[in-house]
Amino acid sequence: MAGEEKLETELRTFEQRKKEWLQSHLGDFVVIAGTTVAGFYSDYETAFKAGLERFGVRGDFLVKQLYAEEPVYLIY
Repeated sequence: MAGEEKLETELRTFEQRKKEWLQSHLGDFVVIAGTTVAGFYSDYETAFKAGLERFGVRGDFLVKQLYAEEPVYLIY
């Protein structure tokens, strides 16, 4: 599976389950590879390390924080 398609799968998994996860994981970071949810972590570094341990250095996985509303970043 191409990298873009894989990311789409992970983002779709995130969006499908986000409402459910917000109930008990608000602010946490979730690790997702494909449709596999590897866990929730309180900080990015721990989540990223867990992703590396589970899926390997060359493994593709997404680390994304759970927000009720996505923050908007401005780049000038």
